[in-house]
Amino acid sequence: MDLKSNHTAPVLADPAPISKSRLVASSLFPYSSPAPVFSPNLLLTVPRKKTGILDDVRASSWLDAMKSSSPRQTSTRDYNHEIVSTDTDVAYRTWMVKYPSALSSFEQITNFAKGKRIALFLDYDGTLSPIVDNPDFAFMSIDMRAAVAKVAKYFPTAIISGRSRDKVYGFVGLTDLYYAGSHGMDIMGPVRESSDDPPNCIRSTDKQGKGVKLFQPASEFLPMIDEVFNSLVNSTKEIKGAKVENNKFCVSVHYRNVDEKNWKTVAQCVHDVIRNYPRLRLSHGRKVLEVRPVINWDKGKALTFLLESLGKA
Repeated sequence: MDLKSNHTAPVLADPAPISKSRLVASSLFPYSSPAPVFSPNLLLTVPRKKTGILDDVRASSWLDAMKSSSPRQTSTRDYNHEIVSTDTDVAYRTWMVKYPSALSSFEQITNFAKGKRIALFLDYDGTLSPIVDNPDFAFMSIDMRAAVAKVAKYFPTAIISGRSRDKVYGFVGLTDLYYAGSHGMDIMGPVRESSDDPPNCIRSTDKQGKGVKLFQPASEFLPMIDEVFNSLVNSTKEIKGAKVENNKFCVSVHYRNVDEKNWKTVAQCVHDVIRNYPRLRLSHGRKVLEVRPVINWDKGKALTFLLESLGKA
């Protein structure tokens, strides 16, 4: 595989009303490609739903869902009474059977990639950085940053995270990348050679004067998300260890540092707030509850959007 690169990717800056720290890369391909057309059908008119009914996490099973995403560290022993496994180890090995490591399959991947145009999409937490007790300290290592910077010289590279785009860029600090935050609901990308941009797409220019676009399919939810964030900060302030994070188009309630006996209280606080917002839904991750807009958009669709913008779909 020829890894010689001849593409450049200058810093992209948001238009004036947006925080200027949201930077991504400009045209990443050294060649032209047919202009793709992004289908507006990827966006969904937000439906109404009954107050208190949540898509991903039912009120009756919140605590079970929270526990299932946080396996206990119980150990087993072999005949020599040495610790050989934990629940986490077993879960990880089971996951690896279904999703084998790219490193162990690298030869097959490179063989398959020969003659193809490659783009790399990465998550942040747990991928480029470790999972830590305080999400504000999820720093990537110097070696990891260097590795990402190196691969971005050869292939278009994007980070798609549940965090806000500003926060992800603040952690990574690399300008030769695309950044999509809020589970893909906040994207800065290249301008296609097409005039039919989807709704909520703003065209602007980068610091070098080249065209860029900001795509935020859930922009109408910003006031609602801010309201929910403030309400959750207030309702959880007495729960030791709870942390509420505003990720622009979603709100994350971290309970990693909350005593397990208080997890139900965390869930109830979130329920009491979210029940008043039928256009929002609740999901859960690794020791985190996340409030998001009810919109047919996620990281996968953000990836598709970027692929189409790059002429690779």
